[in-house]
Amino acid sequence: MAKTEARKASKEHLSSSAHQSEKLSFTWAMERCFTLLFQGLVYPQIWEDPVVDMKGLELTSGKSVMTISSGGCNALSYLSADPEFVHAVDLNDHHINLLKLKRDGLRYFPNYQTYYRFFGSAQCAGNIRAFDRHVRDHLDIDCRHYWQQRDILLRRRVSLFERNIYRFGLLGRFISVGRWGAYLLGVRLSEMLEMPNREAQLEFFEREISPVFDHWAVRRVTAARASLFGLGIPPAQYESLAREGDGSMADVLRIRLRKLFGDFALQDNYFAMQALTHSYGVGPENSLPPYLQLEHYHALKSKAERLSVSHRTYSDELTERPEHTFDCYLLLDAQDWMSNKQLDHLWSQIIRTSRPGARVLFRTADKESLLPGRLDDDLLARFAYLKDLSADLTKQDRAAVYGGVHVYELKP
Repeated sequence: MAKTEARKASKEHLSSSAHQSEKLSFTWAMERCFTLLFQGLVYPQIWEDPVVDMKGLELTSGKSVMTISSGGCNALSYLSADPEFVHAVDLNDHHINLLKLKRDGLRYFPNYQTYYRFFGSAQCAGNIRAFDRHVRDHLDIDCRHYWQQRDILLRRRVSLFERNIYRFGLLGRFISVGRWGAYLLGVRLSEMLEMPNREAQLEFFEREISPVFDHWAVRRVTAARASLFGLGIPPAQYESLAREGDGSMADVLRIRLRKLFGDFALQDNYFAMQALTHSYGVGPENSLPPYLQLEHYHALKSKAERLSVSHRTYSDELTERPEHTFDCYLLLDAQDWMSNKQLDHLWSQIIRTSRPGARVLFRTADKESLLPGRLDDDLLARFAYLKDLSADLTKQDRAAVYGGVHVYELKP
């Protein structure tokens, strides 16, 4: 009963965030389609750069972190900085159970090789057997039931880790459709993997990929707000993105993909590898999220119990926390969905629960911070906007999806 009530509450909170339009309008219908899609698995891998996060927050030993789970990679990666604790929330039940599995897999798989085969490769025969032997019985009952559930072909959900989970979820399927569309237009994205350096990658992009965004079919498809639901982008956020391209979403996508494939060498950017191959590649030289890196494995394994998870909204979690609890707050792009009233409530709770010098990091679809003009002036005045740092972090963010990374610091 409690789990049913939690799911019902989560749906209501998601609806209140994503539904901003008048009833029976076209945008109203699009918002409800998005909400329906968002109730499934969206992000097998979170699409924010944890290295940028830790740098922006000055995350060091002994600090406490409040974050949104999404695919769970970053919440685990923050443990590499030796924080006092990390707490992750999410409205999506699939994300919650994925993070719990990643955390408990870290605790109970016997070695790095088993852990990497399961979560890094995620398509090795024997992963289900390893799950049954080492992890299944340590999961809480709801999480265990989730991964034991069977689909129409009677496959357990955990079998996703033998079928490459990165091909699934809303994002995984969106990437597959994008690669298929590029193939139909004559672009062989696999050739990007043969480029020897960043300069060659950029040249390939300009020659082969960039012209795709001038094709009439691409411009027509991307003009529909539903076209980016696969990236987890609701209609309101679509409008913010489109402004960057003077109303053309195709031009915005060209800009973002140019950064993804042209600003960083492939061997240094696991986001680009996921976009090209649904994988992290093979070989020790390939880029990995911190939680999957061998150098962090033993430290993270010993600190896994410092990560806690709850299935609720960010604001609701903060409301029940005492004063002076957190040093670091990560909001991902959640504020792009929020009303001004929701923003005011969220930031009032951040102020109440923050420790001296606390930092807040978030991303926006648009280049500029959304807070000026929307957040109550008295609340905003409590924080200093770290403009230069924010600009540097935006350039360094390998995920390349967002227009801006923004860092605010609580004033003394």
